[in-house]
Amino acid sequence: MTDLSGKVAVVTGAGSGIGKGVAMTLGKAGAAIGVLDRNAASAEAVAAGLREAGVAAIAVVADVADVAMVEAAFAKVVAEFGEIDILFNNAGIDNSVDLVDMEPDVWDEMIRVNLRSLYVCTRAVLPAMKRKGWGRIINTASQSAYKGAPGMVHYCATKAGVLGFTRALAYEVIGDGITVNAIAPGPIDTPIKDTLPPEWVKAKVEGTPIRRFGTVDEVAPTVLLLAGDGGAYYVGACLNMNGGDHMA
Repeated sequence: MTDLSGKVAVVTGAGSGIGKGVAMTLGKAGAAIGVLDRNAASAEAVAAGLREAGVAAIAVVADVADVAMVEAAFAKVVAEFGEIDILFNNAGIDNSVDLVDMEPDVWDEMIRVNLRSLYVCTRAVLPAMKRKGWGRIINTASQSAYKGAPGMVHYCATKAGVLGFTRALAYEVIGDGITVNAIAPGPIDTPIKDTLPPEWVKAKVEGTPIRRFGTVDEVAPTVLLLAGDGGAYYVGACLNMNGGDHMA
């Protein structure tokens, strides 16, 4: 079993869905958890649940694309638990609109939250990881980065960008003992699903070989693998848990 005792992890978008599940999984493996979300109430609720389960955890609030807010939030985690060893870049948004109808602000917000955030959050933790000679950075991409989806040009573009970011950074920092990898979930039953058109959800279920959405519990173990010593030989990889929605 993966033992993360003595490690400090920050999970972004940890107030619900995949982030919440991964925060609990990493915490049960022994890591102290910084629960980061833009919704203060959600972050505190998850952190409180972790503490009740015996996990060292604090809630921190930030817009993951805002440099000052992220640096302040990470500083609180460091002050509480020590320098950050594991970063799970999970925060993201999703919506559906055809490109011809897409206003520039919709495009820009998708890029800001789903892609700029990786730059902001990762840049904040790298100096300490380099100094210690150990680190784990795990990014949430999507099977849509590979196969695309109608009405989701902006989303698919950001998730393809996540893969490019992951691979390029992996080259830069592996010599420092830092691994950078990604996961590409398929359709997962999280609150984001409720923001998508019902007809899109129905078509997705019918088009996925396993014929259902996945669960958070089917995603979290992969992140745990990449976060621990057992994931040391994964470098610039993307692991796909998607029920066969994209086979690669």
